[in-house]
Amino acid sequence: MKHESSARLKFISDPQSVNMAEEWFEIANLEHFWIRRRFAVVKQLLGRIDLAGKRICEIGCGHGLVQRQFELGYAATVDGLELNLPALKANISQRGRLYFYDIFERKPQFQESYDFIILFDVLEHVDDDRGFLSIAVEMLRPGGMVAINVPARQELYSDYDVRAGHVRRYSLGSLTRLAESAKLAVKKSSYWGSPLVPLLWIRKKLLKGKKPDEVIREGFSPRNRFVNSALSALACVEWLPNQFFGTSAMLVAEKGR
Repeated sequence: MKHESSARLKFISDPQSVNMAEEWFEIANLEHFWIRRRFAVVKQLLGRIDLAGKRICEIGCGHGLVQRQFELGYAATVDGLELNLPALKANISQRGRLYFYDIFERKPQFQESYDFIILFDVLEHVDDDRGFLSIAVEMLRPGGMVAINVPARQELYSDYDVRAGHVRRYSLGSLTRLAESAKLAVKKSSYWGSPLVPLLWIRKKLLKGKKPDEVIREGFSPRNRFVNSALSALACVEWLPNQFFGTSAMLVAEKGR
């Protein structure tokens, strides 16, 4: 069934299913310790890169948390591409276009149209991550940049990853090789979340045998604002860039001119 486009939301592709747990969107918000820490890390890796006036797009924007963070942190306008329709309709960003769009369709209107692309926690959901990233890079103008975040360390893979729709976790090396296979030059990279590694080991054990509809809530919710504040403080106790270990891996890379 076709959906009608609106002033801000444009339907480019036909409706389809996605490999993502809906419960995650119910828990994730701008105050969640992990959401806040991820944005702090990308700000550090971007350093003095100026995003003013740049055409920016987030692929896999969900309900717009990252878009909103860039709006508030960089005064940026960020378009959002997504195939999860309920999340897209609940998008909290306030600027930029929203597109229901499958990038594998490779529409001409998106080719070399952006200066900066955000791929946060998307590649791990895709079977063909190499093909997906190569197509995403086609959307970058020459000299454009991409910021990529993924879950790290396959040994931490658990029932949480299964329920969340993760096909894999990455090492920083495998993420770097993936970026280079898409003709990207990695400028900065780091693991992050190293203080949280013991908690993910514990989570892996505790989630064994949990009902599928309980896994995301048990594995991602901080329960209350006091625990959220404590985890937020703990997550910051690390030195970046970190090339050794962490719960996530992030890099910033450039497309050749």
